[in-house]
Amino acid sequence: MSTDKNRATAAAILPLVGGPDNITSIAHCMTRLRIALRDRSLVQDEALRALPAVLGVVEDDTYQIVLGPGTVARVTPEFEALVEQGRTAEPAPAPRPITADDLAARGAALKEARKARNSTPVKLFLRRVANIFVPLIPALIGCGIIAGLNGILINTGRLPGVVPALAAMASGFMSLIAVFVGHNTAKEFGGTPVLGGAVAAIIVFPGIAKIDAFGRHLSPGQGGVLGALAAALLAVYVEKWCRRRVPEALDVLVTPTLTVLVAGLVTIFGLMFLAGEASTAIGAFADWLLATGGAFAGLVLGGLFLPLVMLGLHQALIPIHTTLIEQSGYTVLLPILAMAGAGQVGAAIAVYCRLPRNGSLRATIKSALPAGLLGVGEPLIYGVSLPLGRPFVTACVGGAAGGAFVGLFNQLGVAFGSTAIGPSGWALFPLLDGTSGMGATLAIYAGGLVVGYLVGFAATYLFGFTRQMLTDLNTDPEHAPATTTPGTGPDAAKEPALT
Repeated sequence: MSTDKNRATAAAILPLVGGPDNITSIAHCMTRLRIALRDRSLVQDEALRALPAVLGVVEDDTYQIVLGPGTVARVTPEFEALVEQGRTAEPAPAPRPITADDLAARGAALKEARKARNSTPVKLFLRRVANIFVPLIPALIGCGIIAGLNGILINTGRLPGVVPALAAMASGFMSLIAVFVGHNTAKEFGGTPVLGGAVAAIIVFPGIAKIDAFGRHLSPGQGGVLGALAAALLAVYVEKWCRRRVPEALDVLVTPTLTVLVAGLVTIFGLMFLAGEASTAIGAFADWLLATGGAFAGLVLGGLFLPLVMLGLHQALIPIHTTLIEQSGYTVLLPILAMAGAGQVGAAIAVYCRLPRNGSLRATIKSALPAGLLGVGEPLIYGVSLPLGRPFVTACVGGAAGGAFVGLFNQLGVAFGSTAIGPSGWALFPLLDGTSGMGATLAIYAGGLVVGYLVGFAATYLFGFTRQMLTDLNTDPEHAPATTTPGTGPDAAKEPALT
């Protein structure tokens, strides 16, 4: 996508979200532009969904516009520049007098938004934890692919002079990931980021090996990202306590010192040991789960992952993936969870085949399938399967079948996983690694994708539609009396004909 097209996309989005003065913060993750709004009622949802570059919108703790991988990283800077330019170029127009009806409408919108978010304390905490790790994903992907390339060179005996350099590139970030986790944790929970990073750095400091705790020597990196998260979180609470009680004249000296000292001592003589035991238990449980009940575990994990993606809670698994990568070099869970995307692709193809006259929905599927094959599920979830209802359930069935296939081979002793997190679908192939050789690893993962595609297709083709749904949906929208094809509009999830 060219720079002009990126700017055009940003320029098209901006007025539809209420203009520059309606935006309080801007961020992005792998696929979504995330913005915080002053007034939710100013957003034009239907017009946003109609933009060619927009794959869907999601309302959560922020308003999220799904643009797809790569695109979102290019559009966001352009969007930020336009917002800044709009704020400085001209003053905001004088607001009109607010009437009682305005207040009532705004209150109703906020109430509905809050109800839609269903923001329980647990969900909010999990999302905040996910926000700590999401900024680390690009580095994890890059280092993971370099690690895979280095493994190929080692196995083939090629370019021996380059191997140490690639090993340093692949391992450098992972050896210091605790520092980045500590920095982001403090930032997310309202502390000073560098203090969070300073406390977390204790965990990876080589000199930690000279310290005894609980009758045994500590080892650098013990506790990993879980220890870093806990240490930085403690540092935030210590810092906030100090800010409230330390005199302002002494704050600049006393608060940082007490924060690092107190949180550091607790980390060394408590959190590192506890987090190390927790990390070991996570790794042991994952190995045991797949070794003893791999097929069933894969079925459950693959079948439930799409609902987690729909709720935005799948990112809460990032700390677990990262812990497994720290321990064994790869996460065995990600290839199984990736099967959910395969079931989604199979279901979308079945919808395409079952509705030959619905040109609008078929065009949506054609545009979203490439992203789906690469593991980006939001366009197909929010544009196809979830509004239709039944195809979302049958897509989960396909994911469960693919997960059971991959889990079965783990149970048979062919353990493998992904050296990084983020990609899925076909994009996961360069990141795969395992104990039984690259050929077997690639073949099993590919077999799981095929099973997910086929079962998702068959389940959706046979059970994804009622007769009434086919009657309502299998029409040409351009010649239908209604202006919006049932099941594809912004309120499709509420339409009884599709359930």
